[in-house]
Amino acid sequence: MNYLTLENVSKTYGDKTLFNRISFRIGKGEKVALVARNGTGKTTLLRMLAGEEAVEGENSTMFLSKGIRIGYLRQDPDFDLSHSVLEAIFNSDNDQVRATRDYEHCMLHPENAEALQAALSRMDDLKAWDVEARIKEILSRLSIGKLDQNVSQLSGGQLKRLALARILIEEPEFLILDEPTNHLDLDMIEWLEKYLQRASLTVFMVTHDRYFLERVCNRIVELDDNRLFTYRGSYSNFLEKKASRELNEASALDKDKKLFKRELEWVRRMPQARGTKAKSRVDDFHEIKERASKVRADDKVQLALKTTRMGSKILEAHHIHKSYDGVKMIDDFFYKFKKKERVGIVGPNGVGKTTFLKVLTKEIRPDAGKVILGDTVVFGYYTQSGIQLKEDKRVIDVVRDIADYIPLEKGFKISASQMLERFLFEPKHQQVYVSQLSGGERRRLHLLTILMANPNFLILDEPTNDLDIVTLNVLEEFLLDFPGCLIVVSHDRYFMDKIVDHLFIFQGDGKIKDYNGNYSDYRDEKRREELEAQRANRDIRKKAEKVANALEEKKPSEGMTYEQRKEFKRLEKTISKLEEKKKELIASFNDPNLSPEAIEKLSIELGELNNSIEEKEMKWMELAELE
Repeated sequence: MNYLTLENVSKTYGDKTLFNRISFRIGKGEKVALVARNGTGKTTLLRMLAGEEAVEGENSTMFLSKGIRIGYLRQDPDFDLSHSVLEAIFNSDNDQVRATRDYEHCMLHPENAEALQAALSRMDDLKAWDVEARIKEILSRLSIGKLDQNVSQLSGGQLKRLALARILIEEPEFLILDEPTNHLDLDMIEWLEKYLQRASLTVFMVTHDRYFLERVCNRIVELDDNRLFTYRGSYSNFLEKKASRELNEASALDKDKKLFKRELEWVRRMPQARGTKAKSRVDDFHEIKERASKVRADDKVQLALKTTRMGSKILEAHHIHKSYDGVKMIDDFFYKFKKKERVGIVGPNGVGKTTFLKVLTKEIRPDAGKVILGDTVVFGYYTQSGIQLKEDKRVIDVVRDIADYIPLEKGFKISASQMLERFLFEPKHQQVYVSQLSGGERRRLHLLTILMANPNFLILDEPTNDLDIVTLNVLEEFLLDFPGCLIVVSHDRYFMDKIVDHLFIFQGDGKIKDYNGNYSDYRDEKRREELEAQRANRDIRKKAEKVANALEEKKPSEGMTYEQRKEFKRLEKTISKLEEKKKELIASFNDPNLSPEAIEKLSIELGELNNSIEEKEMKWMELAELE
């Protein structure tokens, strides 16, 4: 079943063409992603599909299947700031959702017993309890609590999660999502991946999260050079097919350039009195010239900035403590940074990642401990909030206010205009006012201003939000060659895997774990631990059932005897000592110098120890039942 058809649609702003006579279709159950550079019209196209912007172009049409409910997640959600979180989430025409809203409101005000009873009755009448359970799962997964809190008190990230929750609660058949992973932590992103994989959902989205593209999408459309190209399959299929297409285009471009050279020679030696045939050839010449002069913007993007020299002492954090309102953000953190460190920071929203960065850069003082900064360290700090730019200032002037010329490696330098071109700001685009830039273009400009300072210690707080994949690829290549230190806070798993080699994992209550490996290594280990915990819980339940069954066959006891109580306490101490010994044994396996014989010996000892622990736990549980 066809959900949406778009034919011959164009969009122009002034003299800038975003797309020209593009056409595509989306069928039921398809998961389609739109890929394009910032400022080329991605959000505009999404707004068209959502009915918020008019379709333009000669003979253009947009057909949407009747009765299809659409959910549109904007890049910057808009809420009534007078509403509470409860009112914002449950702003729906769905009777079951409204009944759940009234029930949740009554739960916040249980003193009104009559209203609560009425809400309970309505939930029963509408059979809305399943809906209520589903809503609670969504709110829990997206960390939305405090339903009586006012929307005006929420941060930009909280508002984005609130908008996403509201859309998912409505359960539309067709989801249009503009950067859905922005402001979600890693657990939320992985949950949303699984949610969107449902066969019943049809999705059209813009996202820079490449793992998300790989795991959710079955078709990718690319907006490039005002045209639309379609690729069946996941992100990896898209990369292969795009490379093949560009290779063909490069071959055609090379032929055009050679033909242009020959035609140029012919035009220059041509007699003044041109005949009809000659005039036709001149017209062809201009067409060939236009094709041959095309240079892909991707080829222009390169970073080779000069980096300030770094001394032996870099950055040292000595037993740092920091709390806010009694909540620990950093608890006794100690670390000395070495040259070329590449650290990723991960953890749920609100556990203190940004606070940690501000302490390291001495923007805020720790409650205890100290930060020692080397004399040669030059920070480049890219923040989530970005820089405050004057809306009436042109892009070129933003850069010239910092420097007219930027030093490169090996003594070279380039002008502000040339630097902007390397960041995909074409000469025409450099004259545009800041107010006309898209969110991604503003972030790209912010990143440029950071790198222009020639830092040797880069701190990037969510650098991937709103950046397009082309820019991300370039940034990644630059960071891989960056000779200084690097700290990255990001929820982009692909970006983290590619750039960092170890992690600071924020575990809550101020605890920060230094993990040697990238994000995928960490997640694999965490999943193994979760599976082991589940197996252990199953084993404990089985043991408990076994003991319970055995006790059922025995006569009721009057409680423990004196001797049984003594044995019970002795078993507790013995089990505790055995568990400590087990931890030591397991730690012994980490010795890289262990011989195969030693490993075999340790394995046998560990097996015997596990059997002993299990035997004593069974006896302890039997005695515990007598209490």
